[in-house]
Amino acid sequence: MSVFPRRTPLYDLHVALGAKMVDFAGWEMPVQYPMGIMGEHAQCRTKAALFDVSHMAQVELRGAGAAEQLETLVPASIVPLKEGKARYTFFTNDEGGILDDLIVSNAGDHLFLVVNASMRDQDIPHMRTRLKGIEVVEITDRALLAVQGPKAVEVVGALCPAARDLTFMETIVADILGASCRVSRLGYTGEDGYEISIPEARAEEIAHAFLAHEDCAPAGLGARDSLRLEAGLCLYGNDIGPTTTPAQAQLGWAIQKRRREEGGFPGADRILRELAEGPARKLVGIRPEGRAPARAGVEIQDAGGNTLGTITSGGFGPTVQGPVAMGYVTADHAAPGTKVTLIVRGKPLPAEVSALPFVKQNYKR
Repeated sequence: MSVFPRRTPLYDLHVALGAKMVDFAGWEMPVQYPMGIMGEHAQCRTKAALFDVSHMAQVELRGAGAAEQLETLVPASIVPLKEGKARYTFFTNDEGGILDDLIVSNAGDHLFLVVNASMRDQDIPHMRTRLKGIEVVEITDRALLAVQGPKAVEVVGALCPAARDLTFMETIVADILGASCRVSRLGYTGEDGYEISIPEARAEEIAHAFLAHEDCAPAGLGARDSLRLEAGLCLYGNDIGPTTTPAQAQLGWAIQKRRREEGGFPGADRILRELAEGPARKLVGIRPEGRAPARAGVEIQDAGGNTLGTITSGGFGPTVQGPVAMGYVTADHAAPGTKVTLIVRGKPLPAEVSALPFVKQNYKR
């Protein structure tokens, strides 16, 4: 019988570190530690932060033709993906909307996927129903840790020298304190860093070992959200969803040339048409004037009071020292520098369309 909210293997560690725990996608997760969201955000931007992302679903696809089969559900090019390489993609529906976004890695004899926590109960049956002859295995006995920031290579490399040689979107199985771990150089903060799949029984020990490094401190969901927002990274359920298409979300870069030419994925007609002709609305960065943040759901208007769209993510950007947001506007108002008005608690707030990201991404290319 399931217990809700569920707890990750690091729950006791979070409590011992003084974390404020909240229910997130059915999991009891740390939103912040005594350092506070601002401090944790700065820790990740300047040194290294440890995030527990064990609530994310880890899935293996096993069987001949797994890559070919997966291409019937996603618009990314999976078949040519070399062993040890990872790729960002998304499941699409027949209308061209995004059902979830995920990371796919070629793990040699299988594909390794990480999908969003809130969507596991949709994604796994979706794959089991549609991937013919492929075994879809959810991995439930491993934790997932993210070490993110410019010092992440020192923190992880001290315990796992092989991690130093990885570049962005590369993955290996490597030894950490005698445990066999999958180490992938990627993340969700815009900074260099790693996501590491660890046997559940060893997770707390390895987390303690990372935190023993002078440049590493724990960070929670609050800082993870402000970091990804500054980096212009979409959050499923806010910035992307079943009614937003890849072209609208400015995710055309994730659809490789072969897939654009061949199609063969759900919603391909609409997706490829919008990539060629441009969508009617686009996801943009928005910088509100002043200090008041604009949260999800805020209406975006033009100078004449006409509705252009809605804010999908918003908050204070600690690195840029001001409010930042993302939202959808009509394509003719999507150019950086365009003046818009936000209706915040019934009051008009001047703002400007901004290029994304707000903070330059620092991946190890």
